[in-house]
Amino acid sequence: MWCPQPDCTAKYSMWSFLPRYLYLQFSKAANAFFLFITILQQIPDVSPTGKYTTLLPLMMILMVSGIKEIVEDYKRHMADKLVNTKTTIVLRENAWKMIMWKEVIVGDIVKASNGQFLPADMVLISSSEPQVTCYVATSNLDGETNLKIRQALLETAEMQTEKQLSSLSGKIECEGPNRHFNTFIGTLYLNGKSPVPIGPDQILLRGTQLKNTQWILGIVVYTGFETKFMQNSIKLPLKRSNVEKVTNVQILVLFLLLLAMSLVSCLGAILWNDWYRKGIWYIRTKDYSSHSLGFDLLVFIILYHNLIPISLLVTLEIVKCVQAMFINWDEDMHCKGNNVYAMARTSNLNEELGQVKYLFSDKTGTLTCNIMTFKKCTIAGIIYGNQSDRSDINLEKLSLSPSVITESCEFNDPKLLQNFENDHPTKDYIKEFLTLLCVCHTVVPERDGKNIIYQASSPDEAALVKGVKKLGFVFTTRTPTSVTVEAMGENFTFEILNVLEFSSNRKRMSVIVRTPTGNLRLYCKGADTVIYERLSEDSRFMKETLTHLEYFAKEGLRTLCVAYADLTEEEYQQWLTQYEKASTVIQDRMRSLEECYDNIEKKFLLLGATAIEDRLQARVPETITTLLKANIRIWVLTGDKRETTINIAYSCKLLSAHMPHIQLNSNSFEATQQAVTQNCEALGTRLGKENDLALIIDGETLKYALHSEIKRSFLNLALSCRAVLCCRLSPLQKAEIVNLVKNHVGAITLAIGDGANDVGMIQMAHVGVGISGNEGVLATNNSDYSIAQFSYLEKLLLVHGAWNHFRVTKCILYCFYKNVVLYIIELWFAFVNGFSGQIIFEHWCISLYNVIFTSLPPFTLGIFEQCCSQKSLLTHPQLYRISQAGNTFNTKVFWFQCLNALIHSFILFWMPMKMLEHDMVLQGGHTTDYLFLGNFIYTYVIVTVCLKAGLETLSWNKFSHLAIWGSILIWLVFLAIYSFVWPTIPIAPEMRGQVNMVLVCPHFWLGFFIVPIVCLILNLIWKLIINTCNRTLLEEIRELESSRAQGLYPPKMFKRRVEATKLRMSVASTLQKIVFPNESFDQSIPHGYAFSQVEQAVITQEELVRSYNTTKSKSSKISMDSSDSR
Repeated sequence: MWCPQPDCTAKYSMWSFLPRYLYLQFSKAANAFFLFITILQQIPDVSPTGKYTTLLPLMMILMVSGIKEIVEDYKRHMADKLVNTKTTIVLRENAWKMIMWKEVIVGDIVKASNGQFLPADMVLISSSEPQVTCYVATSNLDGETNLKIRQALLETAEMQTEKQLSSLSGKIECEGPNRHFNTFIGTLYLNGKSPVPIGPDQILLRGTQLKNTQWILGIVVYTGFETKFMQNSIKLPLKRSNVEKVTNVQILVLFLLLLAMSLVSCLGAILWNDWYRKGIWYIRTKDYSSHSLGFDLLVFIILYHNLIPISLLVTLEIVKCVQAMFINWDEDMHCKGNNVYAMARTSNLNEELGQVKYLFSDKTGTLTCNIMTFKKCTIAGIIYGNQSDRSDINLEKLSLSPSVITESCEFNDPKLLQNFENDHPTKDYIKEFLTLLCVCHTVVPERDGKNIIYQASSPDEAALVKGVKKLGFVFTTRTPTSVTVEAMGENFTFEILNVLEFSSNRKRMSVIVRTPTGNLRLYCKGADTVIYERLSEDSRFMKETLTHLEYFAKEGLRTLCVAYADLTEEEYQQWLTQYEKASTVIQDRMRSLEECYDNIEKKFLLLGATAIEDRLQARVPETITTLLKANIRIWVLTGDKRETTINIAYSCKLLSAHMPHIQLNSNSFEATQQAVTQNCEALGTRLGKENDLALIIDGETLKYALHSEIKRSFLNLALSCRAVLCCRLSPLQKAEIVNLVKNHVGAITLAIGDGANDVGMIQMAHVGVGISGNEGVLATNNSDYSIAQFSYLEKLLLVHGAWNHFRVTKCILYCFYKNVVLYIIELWFAFVNGFSGQIIFEHWCISLYNVIFTSLPPFTLGIFEQCCSQKSLLTHPQLYRISQAGNTFNTKVFWFQCLNALIHSFILFWMPMKMLEHDMVLQGGHTTDYLFLGNFIYTYVIVTVCLKAGLETLSWNKFSHLAIWGSILIWLVFLAIYSFVWPTIPIAPEMRGQVNMVLVCPHFWLGFFIVPIVCLILNLIWKLIINTCNRTLLEEIRELESSRAQGLYPPKMFKRRVEATKLRMSVASTLQKIVFPNESFDQSIPHGYAFSQVEQAVITQEELVRSYNTTKSKSSKISMDSSDSR
């Protein structure tokens, strides 16, 4: 019995929430430590601070964190629900019924219509197209832009009605669930018939989209996590930021320090008792001697445990939650075209956005819109299409949505038609050029009323046919033997004699036709390298066309050369005999056919070349340029072809025209090892340093490169290159690449993608970003952050990332600082009280120190602090390197802050101690007690740590003032009230009347001003010295901002200082340009060839085009209207 398998990307379920959440929380060193202290405090007579002073704050922390986790996971469940509640149509109880995706089970017969995504892996049994074929877009799985052809078995082709399908009886035996997209082994056993083998050409995978096909029927074989797509996913990791990991380590070190302090205090107690045992008989009890070293150790551990800030975690939770809200509300990352805002799906990694060093990006749908447009061309040495570069194009429309394409973005040059109509000398070339584009392809026209819809497996061919249609050459009809073209209102029919198929090896496609005048002609389009070597000596415009090709390539356009050759009847008949012979060869038929094609594809006459634009998303080149300036290295990981990937890399300015390429394209382990070793040796001393190089590798070679023996060498080679392009990768290989860098480089990684094939790398990277694109929601559902366009990554990292890193690290350092300041005082007091474990502060004041009295300054630092303005961060991307390098938070900075706090605590204790060394008599003859000194010190601590927050604040606002001065005022008001609550409220009797004693004492007010100044004056002097003698770009920019804020025009000399500082940072990371003699370094100028077409399909391209007759209306035996199921 098969059960439904709904998708789930959420972290928790109703039953797993409590155990998994508690495990997550107590895996944090601080929470585990406070749980340990809470347990110790329950032991009678051990805790000097009471039983509940740690338990209550810990419960509050867990509650706040739990609520935050529930809210974030609820959003994930809602996103999962959108996927699982998508509907599809299945055959149930002899009728078509609409059900949700999560209800689909193995054995269901599903029907899908054009444009729909498929809910499960299924075997194709019938379709609306000739020869029972269908087209599917697999870019969601493998990143390829061309459509794939699938063909149903002939044994099931006629099963289309409910009655026929209901009577279908048999079984399918197939291999177990696996992650291999291109393989499938199965057998169909129909009752009363012979077994029929099933292969990958009959399989429709979940996540693919039905295209150019009215409807299909399929039998489900895998659902849920058993589908090939889900088999390529990885286990959702529990991600923690690098700052959190460093903090956890420092907490462990602090715990060891706490143990050391406790042991020193125990030793001090033993020594003190030995020295003064006889003199303190009056305070001893009979059972005093029973207090062991272990008992005293527990007492001191509890006494000093607040050295580790219990409020830190809940403070960070709230701070990060507000930071995530700022990201969600950012209007600059709001795509108005589809009304999609940026979304922080988790807030735990906010500061990680400010430390990204390696960016792994998908290509299709992430950098590009996956839409091809005919942009430019060159005909007879004249270039056309530059009109589209004029400034009157409304580029703002492009930013409305990643997929918006306007007419102004397509071919737009009236000069071409003017030359054609005005009998320009190149008129015949123009006519032949446009005719070739209308005839040499595998596109099928379908009429929708007066409109013609072009169905094509190749997006390049569709773009060319649509492009020439706007120029008056319209491809109107295809029959099994001919195509009809309407040229300037006149119809011409070309008889299709042979189709010479495209392949990656041939890099070209040809058709042999009989023209309307009865002549034989061969039309060909392909890469310039293969066309030029086959040109006739009589061919013209070769040099001009090659120059134009280089120009197109530098603009990132996909180029194809077009040429033709006239054939004689005798030549054709001789070749046809060879062709028929090659078509019947048993062994190596494809090689024989390609050799046969070569025999007739020669003596071409060059017509020109086309330039197709694979439309980039808005501002992609500018964003990549900015990120590179911010010292972020960009790797493109895609399942698409090598030529297409290189083309896009040029288009988005990741590659430059003269950048050498390292090509790794091997089909064996030995060859891969040799190539990697050879290239590493060629780099010499530059190995491991960034060079002006590009590394290009395909999935087959990567399989060997990731072998343990050469993995490290390959990584060193990749890290030595400015750009890395990985092509033809499976989803799992994408995740493996990210994991390789993540585990061996020690830098923060970010992966961004929009398709289901990007989920693995998004989950594997330190930070995963999903694009809310046109390829479903699986990428965004599995991401940490989602944005609508790649260009929004600029602000997400350079602004929100940098700000959040500064904010979080300052918040953490300040929380540790203020706790060390207060609670180390207990150690200094131990030297005075004979290491008895006596506390100097009232125990509820100790607990409320973090919860109330010093809680606001960390929030203002964590929420509102800015190192500099948003404009400066975007204008000077080099500022990102400060947070990226982690200079604001590391072990050195942490312990420097702790040492600073230690000095402050020393001053804060011993100065008031010496002020009151000889005690004093108050009005009425009363003397003071230890709490009198404790309240002195406590007040000075509050004032000092609040002013320290002000000293750390770079961006003052009303909230900063409210937090700093308000916190001091809150403590003074609390002291006044708390001194009179007893006996009305039975707590703190020892605090009775303390405010009257403290506030009337002149010593208190003298120390109120002197002690904090003495503590902070050293910090102020140190800060002035650093800002004067060791100025960074940040200080220069802040000074520039300050001058502008005051209405002062900054002098030219100051601007020169800023530019000089930026120049020094740029020189420090300048790429080394080297000329390599090694032949593996390709230094040729790119010509931009790229072409997407299905290869080695279940049905040949010639069989496919000959199966269509668009003069006849397509019959439909099955209704796809779901209303019949209601």
